[in-house]
Amino acid sequence: MLVSPSLLAADFGNLDREIDMLNQSNADLIHLDVMDGVFVPNISFGFPVIEAISKRATKPLDVHLMIVHPENYIGRLRDVGATIMNVHQEACIHLDRTIHAIKDAGMKAAVTLNPSTPVMMLEDVITELDMVLLMSVNPGFGGQKFINNAIEKTRRLKELIARTGSKAQIEIDGGVNDVTGRSLAHAGADILVAGSYIFNSQDPSATIDLLKSL
Repeated sequence: MLVSPSLLAADFGNLDREIDMLNQSNADLIHLDVMDGVFVPNISFGFPVIEAISKRATKPLDVHLMIVHPENYIGRLRDVGATIMNVHQEACIHLDRTIHAIKDAGMKAAVTLNPSTPVMMLEDVITELDMVLLMSVNPGFGGQKFINNAIEKTRRLKELIARTGSKAQIEIDGGVNDVTGRSLAHAGADILVAGSYIFNSQDPSATIDLLKSL
């Protein structure tokens, strides 16, 4: 199991310390949630913060754009150091074009589905993707309760990937802990995103290791 700690739950007053902890941990990625207050009812951070994180982080940046018109920022996101650009299916009218533009820019292409969006919406682009992120909470805020349907949805996505021969990894974000994470692992998840569960624990590095062992 791979783990992508969500920096949204970190102590932004001591961000260097938090990033150093992740650098020294066994985390595989660093998950960055970018919110615009339009696509989701919250605002987080933008390019200057991503660039600052990129300069200090030694782990690949897994950037999740919860914004309208994410295709307008492909070049800028590449330039500030993103490894994975993750856009919402619900935010992209021309999703196939956006996926190819992300890959042409040298980043891995990922697409996120909201809890109410069925996996069949990706059937015609799944072979082009490096990752699919399933939201197991409604996006916009950290610390929400896990939506149990995400487990069965993970199984359906795994079946779609196997049927089409796609190489896409399955990432899950929202309400992930040792209990929900174990169920998601059994359902076929490859990457777990966790924010509050990691950063609010007494030993974040040990919590990352626990999730990786699931």
